[in-house]
Order: sequence, then structure tokens, then C-alpha cells
Amino acid sequence: MPDEPRCHRIEVTCPECGQVQSEPAIVVSTLCRGCHANFQVRQGKSVVRNRPVARLAAPRKDTDPEPEAPPQAAKSSPFLRQGPVEPPTQSFFGKLFKPTKPRYDITCFICNHRYSTVAEAQSSQCPKCSGYISLMAYEINEPWNRRIQTCGDVVIQKAGVVSGVTLQCRNLTVLGELAGSVDCTGDLIIRSHGKIIGKVNCRNLRIEKGARVEFLNPVTASSAFIDGHVRGQISCSGAVTLEKRAQLQGLVRTSSLIVKAGAKHMGTIEMIAPSTPSA
Repeated sequence: MPDEPRCHRIEVTCPECGQVQSEPAIVVSTLCRGCHANFQVRQGKSVVRNRPVARLAAPRKDTDPEPEAPPQAAKSSPFLRQGPVEPPTQSFFGKLFKPTKPRYDITCFICNHRYSTVAEAQSSQCPKCSGYISLMAYEINEPWNRRIQTCGDVVIQKAGVVSGVTLQCRNLTVLGELAGSVDCTGDLIIRSHGKIIGKVNCRNLRIEKGARVEFLNPVTASSAFIDGHVRGQISCSGAVTLEKRAQLQGLVRTSSLIVKAGAKHMGTIEMIAPSTPSA
């Protein structure tokens, strides 16, 4: 500090390169401005910081006897790795009050690279293209007309109204009104009434009991679970399940159709070959 009196400062010499620099008199350790080595200061003199040193033994000849094992193995140094280290086991109270959050997979919006990240993160950076990825969760309780692009979850509450925009997210739960396009990497869960005018692309489509939904554009999903009233065109690479309260009207293109007792379907069914996972 330039305003500090000189009597409160001392001159110390780096033990690594000999650099002399001025430091406060109460300094305990510092960093050399010349070689950036870290050293300690004791009683105004610089001291080399203690480091663990590994020394190589002299090469043993074939005629030398085998060394005897010590009666008790020495304690391993915390700086030397003695083999594969297993993660510490979390105690019962640790699991109860601070449970471990699982990781989940996300897909980059720019290069479509798929990787995993921690669940509590708010944002991430794609390791392939270095693009920014938002992981924020949204809860909509009012009219909304702004585009959302996140790998987090979105919930449209009963008072929420989303119209004229595209929602790109992980899981989407609709309790209010949705009049836009949907692109979900996870589940699309609908528990309300209304018309969805945009395109819908998701992994799992779930129409809950009591919901009445009309899709004005084709729906593309990996699987579909319907327990309400649905009107529209649904294309699934996996199975479509119609529960006993389901009423489906329109074209269904799927590799497997499961119709339970009491379910109704009016329209065309087109069976396709099941998709095979890529190697």
C-alpha cells in the first residue's frame, strides 16, 4: 500500500530466485513477484515452504536379498496416492438433511452436443462449442409472450397464459393456457383445457385425467400416455397408451398401440416400424 509508513514494511528475499521485494511487517506468507513461488516469512526472514518430496531408491542388483516387509505399514501421506480412491460414504444424517442431487443430461441448442451437468446449476457452457446454456426454471403465473430457451423445467400455472412464442425446455407442465410451440427434451404434461396452435415436439407426452386438448399441428413424441380427451395428429416412435378414460380423435402413427378397456379412438391408425437405438 503506498500510504503505509516504511517502518511498517520489511524487505524479504525469495528463496527460489533471490528476488527482493517489500512486504508488510506482519506478513506470514507471500508470493514472489519474480518467479511467482510461494514462500513463508518467519521473524522477518523468508523460509521455503515445506513440500513432500519423493526420492528414488538405488537400483537393486539381482544378488541382493529381498527386502523384508515392515511389521506395520507406515501411514500413507495425504499427498501421495496409494491406489484408487473411493468416494467417502455419506452418513445417514448427511443423506437425510443434505441429499445428493443427481446429474441430468442436457443438449446444446447450438451444436446439439449432449452432456451431463449437476442438477443445482443455473447455467452451463457447452464443452464442444462453448455456447451458453441456461438451466433456469420458470414458473409462469401471468400472461407471457416472451420466448423461453432453457434446459430447466417450465410450469404454466392456472393463471398463466402463454401465446405466440416457442418454449424450449426440459420438462413442461401445463396447468393454464398454452397457445404456442413446444420443444421439450423431457416430458410434456397437460392437465388443462385448450387449443395448442403451434408445433409440439417432446420425448414423452402425458395428457392427464380430465384434460381436454386440441392440437392444431402434428405432435411428435417418443411415447404418449393419454387419459383425457385429445383431438389431433400424434406421431410416436414408441408406444401410445390409451387409458380407460381416454378419448382420442385423429390420426395416430405409432409402433405400438395399447388400448385399455373403456378407451375410445376415432380416426386412422398407422403402424410403423419401431425405431432402433443408434450405436
